[in-house]
Amino acid sequence: MSPPTESNQQPKPPPEMPERPWFERLNLLNTTLLIFLLLVLTSGLRIQGNERGLNIWQNLSNFLRDFFPPDLSVVPQTAAALLETVEIALLSTFFSILISLVIGLCAARTVAPTWLVVSTRMLLNLIRTIPSLIWAVIAVAAMGANAAAGVAALTLYSIGYLGKFFSEAFESVDLNVARSLRGIGADTVQAFQFGIWPHAKPIIWSHSIWMLEYNIRSASIIGYVGAGGLGLQLHAYQEFHHWDRFATVLICILIVVTLLDFLSERIRRRIARRN
Repeated sequence: MSPPTESNQQPKPPPEMPERPWFERLNLLNTTLLIFLLLVLTSGLRIQGNERGLNIWQNLSNFLRDFFPPDLSVVPQTAAALLETVEIALLSTFFSILISLVIGLCAARTVAPTWLVVSTRMLLNLIRTIPSLIWAVIAVAAMGANAAAGVAALTLYSIGYLGKFFSEAFESVDLNVARSLRGIGADTVQAFQFGIWPHAKPIIWSHSIWMLEYNIRSASIIGYVGAGGLGLQLHAYQEFHHWDRFATVLICILIVVTLLDFLSERIRRRIARRN
């Protein structure tokens, strides 16, 4: 009897894989989720109510009942404070865009030397670490309780984000066009103007519009510490429990933010169509 050929031999079953221990089956995602759940449970056990108890729905109902009807008699004062809030947001966004264009170039790996990129990014990380409200406290301590302090605080805070976003926009640009322009005699400014800026511009404008939206919301809050805008009114109405007037201010903020969202979406679509 002839030995079986290779073609009619039955394939050998694959060897059984040994079962790994449970600690080896845990990947990074599962481990992170497990730690997060443990922290949530631990935090929930540590948080306790105060002397008012935990009658949340009753307390919330009493709080919201004082909001209605809103006191519309404060609309003129609210409109003036709202205008100041928008001015703070516009000025801080404008100044931060100008400064962030330079900082973004210094933080772009494809444009600046390594030592400058590292130091600039460390500075941007430090700026982003400090919340806008803390920047407002620092600015009020240095400049006094006025709208200029609000502009300075939001400008510094915005630079932390726009500098990072702009550097990423510059890094996404193909530098071959700029290098070609330099090769035919263009100076550095011309190479940036015609070789880098046209490609990075849509991303930069999109992030700038987002920053303006954010600053309008933030400018409504930093007044709590004396940095001008609607925050001063909100703080005063909260202190004296004038929740009907507080509601009027919130409605005005909602209207402005809704209009800004609509306009910013139209602007983004127009920029996208042009590019």
